[in-house]
Amino acid sequence: MSSWNPWHGCRRISAGCANCYVYGRDGKYGKDSSQVVKNADFDLPLKLKKDKTYKLTTEEGIVYTCLTSDFFIEEADEWREECWQMIKRRFDLHFFIITKRIHRFSECIPQDWGEGYLNVTICCTVENEEAARFRLPIYKAANIKQKIIVCEPLLGKIDLSPYLDNTISQVTVGGESGPQARICDYSWVLDIRRQCTDACVPFHFHQTGARLKKDGKIYIIPRKYQHSQAEKAGIDIKNTKKAE
Repeated sequence: MSSWNPWHGCRRISAGCANCYVYGRDGKYGKDSSQVVKNADFDLPLKLKKDKTYKLTTEEGIVYTCLTSDFFIEEADEWREECWQMIKRRFDLHFFIITKRIHRFSECIPQDWGEGYLNVTICCTVENEEAARFRLPIYKAANIKQKIIVCEPLLGKIDLSPYLDNTISQVTVGGESGPQARICDYSWVLDIRRQCTDACVPFHFHQTGARLKKDGKIYIIPRKYQHSQAEKAGIDIKNTKKAE
């Protein structure tokens, strides 16, 4: 997996942030994750190797962007325009941007955004019904070429049905990882899958999380098995045909 983190650090803004892995990791080294700082690899997409080829390349073409912060956080306003220019220049790559700050989207896009850059997917995270009701109407109205709804960490039952249509490329669902992980109820996962089936929207079960409740029993799942166990569930919908 290729990633680009132009800045580091974030501020918690909703329930999904409570057990943020960045805070947990930084805390081990005495770092304050709430301080947003520009990274040394800020210009990674344009850096060259000795042979004058780009350092940032990936076989699948996808670059996960700003994973240790939020691309639309206020503290990065002065740096973001330069990032957009790099993204536009590296049209050979596809940049995945996952955000809880979709409410800032319209004031953070470049002047030539139009209907959206073809090489950018904006993923909107919603962890519970409250987050969905606030963020998804904004997301639905936004001019974005590629949209993915991310329900991770999934903290409760969510009604996505008003927002699922052919503008949504996929819905991704996952439980919470880490020692303080909250329970993810498998029935919530299946309910979102049903909504995706009804709307003919692709669905992906990304990870079980550390504590998965199924049929009334709570399963403690080690980190190294959380992705593979989700895959073994075999509930992904990879096309827009009605699933059984």
